[in-house]
Amino acid sequence: MRKKITPTKVCTYVVLTFWALTTLYPFVWVILNSFREKGLIRKDSFSIPLPGSGLTTDNYAKAMERFDFANAYLNSLIVSIAVTIAVVIIAGLAAYGLVRFKFKLRGACYSLIMAGMMFPVFSTIIPVFRMEAAWGIASSGNRWLSLLAVILPQIAGNLCFAIIVLMGFIESVPIELEESAYVDGCNVFQVYFHIIIPAAKSSFATVAIFSFLWSYNDLFTQNFFLRVPREKTITLLLNEISSQAGVDYGLMASSVVLIVVPVLIVYVLLQKHIVKGLTAGAVKG
Repeated sequence: MRKKITPTKVCTYVVLTFWALTTLYPFVWVILNSFREKGLIRKDSFSIPLPGSGLTTDNYAKAMERFDFANAYLNSLIVSIAVTIAVVIIAGLAAYGLVRFKFKLRGACYSLIMAGMMFPVFSTIIPVFRMEAAWGIASSGNRWLSLLAVILPQIAGNLCFAIIVLMGFIESVPIELEESAYVDGCNVFQVYFHIIIPAAKSSFATVAIFSFLWSYNDLFTQNFFLRVPREKTITLLLNEISSQAGVDYGLMASSVVLIVVPVLIVYVLLQKHIVKGLTAGAVKG
């Protein structure tokens, strides 16, 4: 049967199309200008560059030559992957414990988790820095300790959201599955790893993706703890490029593409897990 086209549906699609175009246009503009000669960007930055009309890859060659993208990518991956793994493990166990176990102060723990989402990182960065400096990991001059100094507050910053998301799905998993496993002789960890994780894999994937992207794109925390050039992450490198490149918009555009496009590719490939994970558990029964 053909779906009836209504004025409301037409207006909805018009609004969504307009929103999509305004959202995608800046990315398309940056990509086009990354292949344009420096002198042509100011003159005509909106036309599509064609072979023989200012199309060039010199901006990418200059960016790779002037800036250490490989080291910055390595630092970003170390931080983001470590944060993602830690958040998934800790948040998963915490969410399962809060949902399935009754204990004193359970309500207080949940309230503290909810409250933790209300405090911005700006309000806690000074005491966190002083605490890590006392531990000897902040401003130590050691690359690995400096990266650890970034990883710890990022883990803490992502945990509250991750726990809330995972709790919402674990509550929808039938308790009878776990009871059957206990009858068969499984312990709590076997139940968690063999029943809860497979059943909630979409939510775990969602938490992992968001934690990775938030850690990868975080500028404030990394700028606060990472000062030595060999410690710089990809977001710090982009900040450095924007301050050094000045009016060399071609160099800036190519640098943005090198930094942002890999993340966009990851997001596009895994977007079904994000949507499925956020909507899983919304309807019970």
